[in-house]
Amino acid sequence: MILLKLYITFFKIGLFTFGGGYAMLPLIQKEMIQHGWLTVEQFMDIVAVSQMTPGAIAINNATFIGFKLAGVPGVLATTLGVISPSLIIVLIIASVFNKFADNKLVQRAWAGIRPTVVGLILAAVISLGKKAITGFKEVLVAVIVLFLLVKLDLHPIIVIVFSAILGYLLVFV
Repeated sequence: MILLKLYITFFKIGLFTFGGGYAMLPLIQKEMIQHGWLTVEQFMDIVAVSQMTPGAIAINNATFIGFKLAGVPGVLATTLGVISPSLIIVLIIASVFNKFADNKLVQRAWAGIRPTVVGLILAAVISLGKKAITGFKEVLVAVIVLFLLVKLDLHPIIVIVFSAILGYLLVFV
C-alpha cells in the first residue's frame, strides 16, 4: 500500500509542478511532512545530498525519499511517479508543439509560467533558508557561498567542498 501511495504522491508532484526540480521542492516538502514520512530536518538533509549527487534534483530527491521509506521498491515507486507525468506531457507536447509555438495564446501562457517558476524557486529558498539558517554562523556561510557563486563564479562543486570544510571548522573547532 505504501508503494502505491508513494507513486501517486510523486505522480501528483510531477504533474503539478512546472520549472524543474527546484520548483518541486516546496511541494515535495509539504507532501512528505503532511504524510508524516519525513521531518523538516530529514527533508533538508535529503535536499543537501540530492544537490551534491549527479542528476536531476527532483529525481534524486524522489530516489532518496523512496529508499528511506520503502527500500528499492520505494525507489521505483517514487522515481517512476515523479517522471511519469513529465514523460507523458513531453510526448504530447512534442507531437504538437511546432503547430502551436507561434500562437499568441501559447506565447502568453509561457510568459506567465516563467515568472511563476522563479517564484516557486524563491519560495523553496525561503522555506529551506528559515530552517537551515538559524544563527550568525549559518548566515556567514550563506553570504560567503553566495559571493563565491555569484561574484567569483566558482564551480558549485568547489563551493560545496569549501562549505563542508567551513561548516566543519565552524561547528567543531
